[in-house]
Amino acid sequence: MNPYLDIALRSVAVYVFMVVALRLFGKKELSQLNPADIILILLISNAVQNAMVGPDTTLLGGLVAATALLVLNFILKKAMHRFKSVEGLLVDKPQILIHNGKLDFKLLSKLDISNDELKEAIREHGIEHFTEVKLAVFEPDGNISVISGDVRLRETHYKRRKAKKTLVRAQ
Repeated sequence: MNPYLDIALRSVAVYVFMVVALRLFGKKELSQLNPADIILILLISNAVQNAMVGPDTTLLGGLVAATALLVLNFILKKAMHRFKSVEGLLVDKPQILIHNGKLDFKLLSKLDISNDELKEAIREHGIEHFTEVKLAVFEPDGNISVISGDVRLRETHYKRRKAKKTLVRAQ
């Protein structure tokens, strides 16, 4: 077999493995990286490098591996946009954690979101207590979006965002 075809096939296999592994371990792990997460990513990349390029440590071997990964990623993104079933396999749907001040304890437990993590997310949105939350959603990217039941808070956040956009346009 052609050594560069071998590198491309190995790279594709590692890519598919990593997509499946990250899907199984969940999006929460990627939402906000801490030092241990960054170290893990670096070690995984080092661990799979040899699996992709084998004994070939040449520049061309590395470029072939990178090209194979980029092409596969491009194809996967196109397939996700065209076929919703592919997207459903790879990307979770947003999930409602709090609705009108009522927490979904089963879902929080299933997603392994602690009380402290949820409190931190609502505090980041200027809300003090769960009962003040109209909607809290666990997004596909692993972040928690929070909408306040207090109209004044929503207007304040909107005005601040709008003011920033106006400043950017003026410059």
